[in-house]
Amino acid sequence: MIAIVSTSGGKDSTATLILAVQRLQHDQIFPVFADTGNENQITYDYLDYLESKLSLRITRLKKDFTVEWWDRRDYVRDNWVEKMVKGRKATDKSPEILPVPRAEAEEITARVLSVLEKGPTGNPFLDLCMIKGRFPSRMAQFCTQELKTKLLRDYGYEMARIHQGVESWQGVRADESPQRAKLLERESEAGLFDIYRPILKWNVAQVFQIHRNHGIEPNPLYKLGMGRVGCMPCINAKKDELLSISQRFPDHISRIEEWEKIVSVASKRGQATFFKHSEIAFDSSLRPTIRNDVEWSQTSHGGKTIDLTRIIEPEPCVSSYGLCETYQQPQGESNQD
Repeated sequence: MIAIVSTSGGKDSTATLILAVQRLQHDQIFPVFADTGNENQITYDYLDYLESKLSLRITRLKKDFTVEWWDRRDYVRDNWVEKMVKGRKATDKSPEILPVPRAEAEEITARVLSVLEKGPTGNPFLDLCMIKGRFPSRMAQFCTQELKTKLLRDYGYEMARIHQGVESWQGVRADESPQRAKLLERESEAGLFDIYRPILKWNVAQVFQIHRNHGIEPNPLYKLGMGRVGCMPCINAKKDELLSISQRFPDHISRIEEWEKIVSVASKRGQATFFKHSEIAFDSSLRPTIRNDVEWSQTSHGGKTIDLTRIIEPEPCVSSYGLCETYQQPQGESNQD
């Protein structure tokens, strides 16, 4: 039997990887990381740290959207104008779409094609958003499905063709969300390999305890005020987390600001914002951007007035998990992106 261990650099996947090392032989363990293209450098460095500490090689996967990109280009080129001119009647599953004058439809199509004709950028997150013409949201979180779930599932299929007795170890916990509480500890994936969630019934204290037991430091991002260490920022980032990102990693905010401009050109509406919160823009006449989000994160409750106590220099270590008392970064780490 071999274990494919999904390894994101986060606390739960690291606990799962440590558990695999505890229970299995090294040659049975295949850690794998799905790179979204919207990660912090500290997470990449942390994966190197885990490899060194656990004497394992972590396979890095990255989704290539080349085929999907050109399919999208062809569809836009061949169909958009006529579809916009025709419009669409409302159905039980979709709202009415009013017809668009042909000149306007041609202008919109030409704008989107001006981006698509350049070809994919090679960054999975950005390419996916350009193909979709929008950023993911809490109601349409296609980033996780396209950049992680499908990629890791396909890797599992490939490994199942090579090896007998494949298990996919997933570090998810029932107390994280109502959806995850419904998951089973074990189930089968298309009869090709088994899914195993060994820490499904664990709490967060147990997760960090197994780190300590094996001398493994948690990802330093947890000690810099981050609630999660995947995408930076994540579309689910909370107010305090966004504030911390803007203070500690301003380059990430600048990157998202540039992506908003690029994805807006690729959008049929000509507008794409990273966050969907309606309360973030102080001036509703302006198109909200990541900069509006950051400004909102600096406000007190109610989101209208800048709170000067929130924009002071952040503490060297801030953790909602009580990790700062034993703060120590893996050797060679840096807090800067």
